[in-house]
Amino acid sequence: MTLLQHAIGLLLVPLALAAVIALFLRRRGGIASAVSVAAAAVIAGITTILLLHGERFEGSMEWLSLGGFTISFGIKFDDLAALMLTVVAFVGFLIHVFSLGYMKDDGAKARFFGGLSIFMFSMLGIVLADNLFMIFVFWELVGFSSWLLINHYLEKPSAAAASKKAFIVNRVGDFGFLIGIVWCYWQFGTVNLSELGAAVSAGAAVTAAIPLLLFCGAVGKSAQMPLHVWLPDAMEGPTPVSALIHAATMVAAGIYMLCRIEPLMVPQALQVITWVGVATALYAAFCAVVQNDIKRVLAYSTLSQLGYMVAAFGLGGLAYGHVGSTVVLAAGAGAAMFHLTTHAFFKALLFLGSGSIIHACHHEQDIFKMGGLARKMPVTFITFTIGVLAIIGMPGLAGFFSKDAILYLAYEKHTAVFVVLALGAVLTAFYMTRLWRITFFGAPRSDSASHAHETSAVMTVPLVLLAVGAAASGYLALYPEVVDGILGLVPEAHGSAHMVVLVTSLVVLLVGAGAALLLYKPAANADALATRSPALHRLLAGKLWFDEFYGYYVAKVQQRFAMVLNFIDQIVISGLIVRGLAGVVAAFGIGARALHTGNLHSYVYWFLIGAALFWAFAARVF
Repeated sequence: MTLLQHAIGLLLVPLALAAVIALFLRRRGGIASAVSVAAAAVIAGITTILLLHGERFEGSMEWLSLGGFTISFGIKFDDLAALMLTVVAFVGFLIHVFSLGYMKDDGAKARFFGGLSIFMFSMLGIVLADNLFMIFVFWELVGFSSWLLINHYLEKPSAAAASKKAFIVNRVGDFGFLIGIVWCYWQFGTVNLSELGAAVSAGAAVTAAIPLLLFCGAVGKSAQMPLHVWLPDAMEGPTPVSALIHAATMVAAGIYMLCRIEPLMVPQALQVITWVGVATALYAAFCAVVQNDIKRVLAYSTLSQLGYMVAAFGLGGLAYGHVGSTVVLAAGAGAAMFHLTTHAFFKALLFLGSGSIIHACHHEQDIFKMGGLARKMPVTFITFTIGVLAIIGMPGLAGFFSKDAILYLAYEKHTAVFVVLALGAVLTAFYMTRLWRITFFGAPRSDSASHAHETSAVMTVPLVLLAVGAAASGYLALYPEVVDGILGLVPEAHGSAHMVVLVTSLVVLLVGAGAALLLYKPAANADALATRSPALHRLLAGKLWFDEFYGYYVAKVQQRFAMVLNFIDQIVISGLIVRGLAGVVAAFGIGARALHTGNLHSYVYWFLIGAALFWAFAARVF
């Protein structure tokens, strides 16, 4: 088999096995779970083959043709795809394995694992697609599979509402994304990624509207402000779903897409992208400070880290080009993808660690009803601690390298951005230390925590492997030849700038973690911030009232506008126009039918009347 055939097989395997689960295994959860995990293992195996060969290739075939308009199904496997594929395949496989233990007693696990396979197919399609139309097709499939998995506990109203919210909010961003794709095709005559890069390199002009409209897709999928509201609610889904879709892969698709379209970026668009990322990073960090639900703390943390990636991309400038046959991304895209990679490992570890805790505590998610878990769950405690240290930037762990790359880029490019991102790093160290201290130390604060115990090996082994990734993935920056063209341009700090960034990293780590250790005591049954500063706590808990504003808009503006449209449809269009015209036609028909009496004398009279009217018209009498 050729490498292109291997890549096609990479797509077909999860799709085929998802179909098998849907058609034949809906009531056989054990077999369905084994089939889905086997698909994830095959994906990891094929990915390993592609990585070991080290070759880069493209291939496409015509899929749909309408006149002169053609959509191709194509695969583009370059350095960027190789890096993203590594994250999706290996992190995805470990999450599948963890799910075997977490979903063991779930009555609908066949549907769950079928949804995971559909998601893997959709996400792999985004990674390998060679044109924007195909990215959009798989983009929407990812949205569908996300809706399906968030709504797994469909008997819960909150889960059903969260899935609908995620689906609708993402469609808002995707509408702009689609307009951008159409505009791109109209201006360049193609949406093929390689052809777009070549056109821009040849001097084709790009208007800022195109990259900003395409960025709308990333705003929705990567949950950037103001379309961030769906991600915290999406925690209603099973915890492995939170790890796979809402921490490691799906939300990272927006960052990946931005790197794919980097040739289209212009300075005006990059400025907007930078500040959207900066605002999201800081806002989400403040929101995370006051969350009590362990998964919601991690959800807002994900929002904040995604903001860092978006800001890094925007700061990177325009350095897209080629070195030989290798596509080289700008420093910003390199830093963003570097942080995406390290974040996938430590955030998947944290989510699965929270899943292990929730499972052991009989599905309790309030951190103030936990405590004392360090002794009861030693493997989970150690691996979770590694994840916490990685995300807060402990020197030597993955987050330290990738976060410093972004901070150095900000320091070199924009002082205000550097200050805001450094403040975000302080908050990250604060809320993650708060979560860690309250969850694992002190006496158990509920019966669930008192009876907690370490989870099975099928759940702890993935934690250990992800902990290794959280510790080691940052060292990719020291060996850029592993992923030429992607991490090769991760900014390298030198001289005084290096010392400023290094000192800043250590200071924000110590200040944030130290403040949390001083403020939160292991025996606390309530939030110390709410006790000491209730006004500040209420302000942060309000989350700037985005949800309330959207709720007001839907109820008072959108719904009333919909009612007006419904009135016009029912009364004016259906009533007066459709039924009214139908009534006129019916009356005319009744009258015409009445003329057909079958009486010859009547027909003669009507003939004479008609002839007289015709003569009068011809003689211009009237």
